[in-house]
Formats: sequence, C-alpha cells, structure tokens
Amino acid sequence: MILKQLRLSRSLSQEQLAHMSGLNVRTIQRIEAGANASLESKKCLASALEVSIQTFELEELAMTDSMQNWRALPIVLKVWFVFNFLQVRPKRSTASRVVYLSHTTGFLFCGLGLVHEAALVGGLMLLVTAYLFSFLKWQGDKYDIWRN
Repeated sequence: MILKQLRLSRSLSQEQLAHMSGLNVRTIQRIEAGANASLESKKCLASALEVSIQTFELEELAMTDSMQNWRALPIVLKVWFVFNFLQVRPKRSTASRVVYLSHTTGFLFCGLGLVHEAALVGGLMLLVTAYLFSFLKWQGDKYDIWRN
C-alpha cells in the first residue's frame, strides 16, 4: 500500500503518523493492510504527509489496472505464467530471484564441469532455465501483470 511507503520514506512510525493525522493507530494499520479508507481518513493522512489526496486514489487505480491487465491476458499466457511460477498472480521479485539464482548456480556448475562432466550438463540446464525466466520477466513487464 502506498501509505506504508509514504510513511517509511518520511521515517515515521505508525504512532507518529497517527498523532500527526489525528487518526487512531489501528485505523492506520488497517489502511496499510489494504482496507479501504474513508474520504475523511484520506484527507487527514494527505494533510499529515503533505501529499494530495489523489496520491492515494492513483495507487488504488494502478492496482486495479494491473488486475485488469491480468484478466485481459489470453488463457494461454495465464497458464504459461501460473505453470512456471506456481502462483496465480506472480510477483516480479520472484522472477528476479529465480533468474539470479539460476544464473549464479548455472555458472558455478559450468565451472565445476571442467572437473566433472555431469556438472556441465546441469549447469547448462540451469542457464537455460535462467534465460527462460528472463523471457518470462520480459513478458510480465510487457503485459504489466505483476502483483505488488
């Protein structure tokens, strides 16, 4: 949620933000957890954080746009992402982590392949996996389907 990002960028605790905005700490916790905020709460938070109220609404719009992009994908691409990530709505950080780990271990195994031939085959398979997930990451960026 954008509220948590704004709060942390200003190095504020939930208690400090509650005091500045005049809201209850529990209200701020609920909003950060993703609950809908009333217009009055948004006004108080926008005033305390010195941002416009549209900042909160734009984040909600961006979240619904991502969901609409996911729904608009052809079923073949949805199956492609779900099968490879084992998640219904994958995160970009998951793809980045898989690419990094596959490249790292792939190169290590290829280096080990100088000593043992079977390790070379495993390293090449890991490198192919890394490039596959790089392609998946590129497709996710292209269709803007990543879950926040």
